[in-house]
Amino acid sequence: MEQLSRFIVKHRNAILLVAVLLLIPSIFGYLNTRVNYDLLSYLPKDTESMKAQDVLGDDFNLSSVDMLVVNGMPEKDVAKLKTQIEGIDGVDKVIWRDSVLDLSVPREAIPESIQDMLYSGDSTMLIITFREPTASDRTMNAIAQIKQYSQMDCWLAGFSAITEDTRDLVTTETPIYSAIAVALCLVVLCLGLESWVAPFVFLLGIAFPIIYNMGTNIFLGEISYITKALALILQLAVTMDYSIFLLHRYQEEKAKPGVTNEEAMASAIQATFVSITSSSITTIAGFLALCFMSLTLGKDIGLVMAKGVVLGVICTVLVLPALIMFFDKWIEKWKHPVLIRPVKKAPVFVTKHYKAIIAVFVLLFIPAIYAQANVAQYYDLTATLPEDMASVQGTTQMKEKFDMNTTHFVLVDDKVSARDMQDMISQMEEVKGVSNVLAYEKYIGPGVPSTFEPAQLEDILHNGGRRLVVVNSEYRGATDEENEQLDTLREILHKYDKNGLIGGEGALDEDLIKVTNVDFQMVNIVSIVAILAIIAVTFESLSLPFILVLAIEFAISVNMGIPFFTHTTLPFIASIVIGTIQLGACIDYAILITSRFREELQNGETPVRAIQISVERSSTSIITSGLSFFAACTGVAMIAKMDMIASLCTLLGRGALISVLVILFILPALLLACSGLIAKTTKGWPKASAQAASSKSGKEAARA
Repeated sequence: MEQLSRFIVKHRNAILLVAVLLLIPSIFGYLNTRVNYDLLSYLPKDTESMKAQDVLGDDFNLSSVDMLVVNGMPEKDVAKLKTQIEGIDGVDKVIWRDSVLDLSVPREAIPESIQDMLYSGDSTMLIITFREPTASDRTMNAIAQIKQYSQMDCWLAGFSAITEDTRDLVTTETPIYSAIAVALCLVVLCLGLESWVAPFVFLLGIAFPIIYNMGTNIFLGEISYITKALALILQLAVTMDYSIFLLHRYQEEKAKPGVTNEEAMASAIQATFVSITSSSITTIAGFLALCFMSLTLGKDIGLVMAKGVVLGVICTVLVLPALIMFFDKWIEKWKHPVLIRPVKKAPVFVTKHYKAIIAVFVLLFIPAIYAQANVAQYYDLTATLPEDMASVQGTTQMKEKFDMNTTHFVLVDDKVSARDMQDMISQMEEVKGVSNVLAYEKYIGPGVPSTFEPAQLEDILHNGGRRLVVVNSEYRGATDEENEQLDTLREILHKYDKNGLIGGEGALDEDLIKVTNVDFQMVNIVSIVAILAIIAVTFESLSLPFILVLAIEFAISVNMGIPFFTHTTLPFIASIVIGTIQLGACIDYAILITSRFREELQNGETPVRAIQISVERSSTSIITSGLSFFAACTGVAMIAKMDMIASLCTLLGRGALISVLVILFILPALLLACSGLIAKTTKGWPKASAQAASSKSGKEAARA
C-alpha cells in the first residue's frame, strides 16, 4: 500500500488526465442508458399476473391497454378521432362502437351492456391497445401524441398513460433534484470544513464516480426511474465521508515538521485506505442485500448503488488526491473558522447518565418496532403523481362517468363450453364492485338485436386457444376491496377453468403486495446478517456486531415508526429500501465511534474517558456527514412533485439525522455498559484497561 500510494502521488497528473478522458464514454453511456418507468414490470415472471400479461401480449396484443374518455363530441367526429389515433405509430387497435356496428345504426340497437360500457351521457369511451408493452419507448411516444387531444376535452386513462406521465415528470425534475442536493450539500460542507474552497473540490471529486456510475449503467441494459432519480443524491451523501477522511488526514500529515506535500498525501492515502474500504464494505453489503428481493427493482437499485460506492472509493484514492494537491494553495488561502464544532458537553452527559439513556432506549424501542410494523402503505402508483397530471385526471373521468377504476382481463380456455362461459359471466357480473363485463358469449343467441354482428368482437376476444372476458371494476387498484374482488373472480374462474388466469393492473398490484411483503423480511434478514458478519470480522468480536447493529436498527425503527404516529401513508418500496440503505450507510458512524473507543482504551484510558474522547473527536465528522445526507435528501423531498420520490427522500434525510443522534448518545451508552462483555468476547481488545477501570467507572461517571 505504501508503494501504491507513492505511485498515485507521483503520477497524479497522468491519473487525472485519464480520469477526465474516461468521462467522455461515461457521458455517452449515461445518455444511451434506457430508463424503465414501469415498476410492475419488475415483478417475478412466475406470478400469475405476469403469466397473464404474457398471454395478453402474445395472443391478444393487449399487454398495454388504455381508455380514452371523449366528452361532448358528435359520433361522426369521434369516428374521425378514432381513425387519427389508429394512424399513430405504436397504436395497434382502437375499439369503439363502429368496430362492431355501423354508425348508421341507432345507438339503441347496441346491446345495453355495451352501451353502458361505451357511453355515459354525452361522453363516450374508446379502448386503445398498443403494439408494445406499457413502458416501451414506442408506446409512451404514442401516448404523448394521444394526450395532445386533451385540448378537445379527451382524457386518457390507464397504466400506460400513468407511466408516460411519470416519465415526463422524472425527466423534468431529476436535474432539479441534483442541483438542490449539490447546493445544500455544499452549504453543510462549508459549515463543517475550515476552507471555502475544499467543498467545491470535494464536489468536483465526487462528480467523477457519479458520472462513471451513471455511464456504466449502460451495461445493465436499463435502470428504473427511481434509481435514476435517487442515485446521484445517495452517492453524493453516502460517499462524502471518504473525501472528508482523506482531507483531514492529509492536513494532519502536512502539519508534521519537514514533511512535503507529496509525502503527506502518500501517507494520507495509506492511512485512510483501510478505514475507507472497511467503511465502504458495510455500505456495499447493505445495497447488495436489495439484490435478494423477488421484485427485481431491488436488484436494480442495489447493483447501481453498490457500484457507485465502489467507484467512489476508487476515485477517492486515485482522483481526489490529485485534485486536493492541485487546489492546495487555494484551500489553505481561503480558510475560515469551522462552524460545526466538536461536541464537548454531550460526551460528559452520556457517561454520567448512561444507565438512564439505556432505559429510555429500551422503553422507546418497543413502541418503535410496533409502529414500524403497522405503518400504512400504498401500492397504487396513480397515488404517487400530482392530481393535475393528465393520467390522474383521466382516471378521475373514468371513475366519475363510467364507474370504472381498473380493468381485469380474464383468460379462459376455449374448451370451456358456451353454456359454462355464460354461467361464469353471469356470476362475475354479480360480484361486488364489478361495473360491467364484456364477453363474446353475452352477444350470441336469442335476445341479441339482429343488427348487431359480433363477429369482429370475436376476433378481439378469441385468440391463441383462449377466450378473453373483460371485467371492469369500480375499485381502485391495490385496495383491499379490489383484492377481495379479484379473489372472488378467481374463485369463480377456477370452477370452470382450473388453469384460467387474470391479468391487468389490479392483478399486478395484488401480486406486488404479496411479493413485497416477503421481500421486506428477506432483505432485512440478509442485510443484518451480512453486516453482522462484516463487523464481526473487522473487530474480531462476537458482541460488537450485535451492539452496533442494534443501535442502527433502533434508529431505523424510530424513523420508520414516525409515519404511524403522524398518520402518513408510505409508498410500498419505502419499508424495503429505507431500512437497508440507512443500515448500510449509517453503520459507518458506529464503526468510527467504536474504533476510536478501542484506540483510546489501548492508550490506557478508562472506558468512561475513552467514550468521552471518542464521541468528542468523532462528532465533527459524523455531524458533517449526517447533515450532508440530511440536507441533500430533505431538500429534494421539499420540491419533489412525485410522492414516491418525496417520501423516500424524507425518510432518508430524517433517518440520517436520527442515526447521528443515536450514534452520539445511545451507542456510547451501550458501549460503556457492555465494556466488560466486549473485552471478554473480542480478540485483542485492551482487557487490562477495561478491568482496571471497572471498579472506578461508576465514580468517574459521577465526577464527570
